[in-house]
Amino acid sequence: MDFNALLERELAHTASCGLRRQLGGPLPAHVVNYSSNDYLGLSTHPALLTAAQHALQQATGAGAARLVGGDRAEHHALEAALAHFKGTEAALLFGSGYQANVGAISALVGPDDAVYSDALNHASIIDGCRLSGAAIHVYRHADPQHLAELLSAGAGYRRRLVITESVFSMDGDQAPLVAIAQLARVHDAALMVDEAHASGLYGPSGAGLLRATGVCAEVQLVTLGKALGGFGGAVLGRRALIDLLINRARTFIFTTALPPVVCTNALAALRLAAGTLGDQLRLQLFVNAAQLHRGLVALGLRSPATPPSPILPLLAGTPERSLTATHALLDRGCFVQAIRPPTVPQGTSRLRLTASAAHTPEQLDTLLAALAHLVRADLLPTLSPR
Repeated sequence: MDFNALLERELAHTASCGLRRQLGGPLPAHVVNYSSNDYLGLSTHPALLTAAQHALQQATGAGAARLVGGDRAEHHALEAALAHFKGTEAALLFGSGYQANVGAISALVGPDDAVYSDALNHASIIDGCRLSGAAIHVYRHADPQHLAELLSAGAGYRRRLVITESVFSMDGDQAPLVAIAQLARVHDAALMVDEAHASGLYGPSGAGLLRATGVCAEVQLVTLGKALGGFGGAVLGRRALIDLLINRARTFIFTTALPPVVCTNALAALRLAAGTLGDQLRLQLFVNAAQLHRGLVALGLRSPATPPSPILPLLAGTPERSLTATHALLDRGCFVQAIRPPTVPQGTSRLRLTASAAHTPEQLDTLLAALAHLVRADLLPTLSPR
C-alpha cells in the first residue's frame, strides 16, 4: 500500500469538490478581518497585553494535568470568577471549548441514556454525543415542537440530556431557550447550553443569553477565545456536576492544564467585559452590527426582518462561489472567510461576516463598498433577482 498516494488522492478529491482547506498565514497589515470571533476587540486590549507580560514572568506553562501536579492558583481564581459571572456554584476549565463539550457530554451520558441535539449544533457537541455512546435524537433547528415530539416518544432511558447552543455560530440566530427549558422540565430531562457565542455579549454584564432570558440550565459552557479574546473553555453548574467532571471527563483528566498566563489574561478580560468598559464595547458592537445590517439590506444580501447580530452570514450557495467571493474581497483589503461543508449543510456555503466593537465606521463602509462590487459582478446572490 502506498499510503502517501492514498492521501494525495483523497486531497485531490477534496479539492475537486471545492472543499480543500489551507492555512492562509497572517493577514497583511492593510487587510481588515471581518470574520473574527473577537467580538469586543479584547484580544489586543492594552490591559490584557500588560497582564500577559506580568504573568509570563511567573511561568509559561502548568507543567502537567491538574490532577497530576499542574493545578495552579490561577486556575482556581478564574474558575471562581467565571462561576460568579455566570451565577453558578462552580466552574471547571478545559483546554478549549471543543474539549469542554466533548468531555462534558461523554462524561454525563452513556449507552443507557439519550441526548436530544439541535440539528445545527457545533461539531464539538456532535462529536461529544457520538463518543458518549448514548442514543442520539436530532431535532430540527430551533424547533421546540419537534423536540417535544422526540421527548414524548422516548422512554426507558436512565438519563436524558437536551443540548443546544444559545447563539448559533454560523447563522447568528438564537435558540428558543424558554420553550426548550420548559420542555426539558416537563420531560424530566437535563438541559445543557453552549454559550460560546453569547457570553460577553448578552444579558446583564454580558453574562449570556441564559441570564438575559432567565433560563436555568443544569450544564453551561463558555469559551474564553471569543468575546473574552483569549483561549480555553469552561463548564459551569452545580458543585456536584463539576466534581463528577473532575473524575470522569477524559478531556480534562488526560491533558496538560491551561498555562497560568492564559488564565491571568482571561481573568483580566472577564473583569473588563463585566464592567463599564464591557457595557461600552457591547453598545459599540451592536451599533456596528446595525450599520452592517442596514448596508447589507440595501444591497439585497440580508432580509430587513432578520435582527442585527454580530454574526451576519451571506449565503453564496456553492463552495466555489464562496471561495471566489472571499478572494475578491481580499483583493479589496477585506477578509471574510468562506465557510463550506461539512461546517455548514450542503448548499449553504457562505461568507461568515462578523462585526466587532473594534471596527470603525470607515472600515464598515469599506466592506460594504467591496460587497457592492461583488453584487454588481454577480459574485454574491441577492435575496431577490435584480
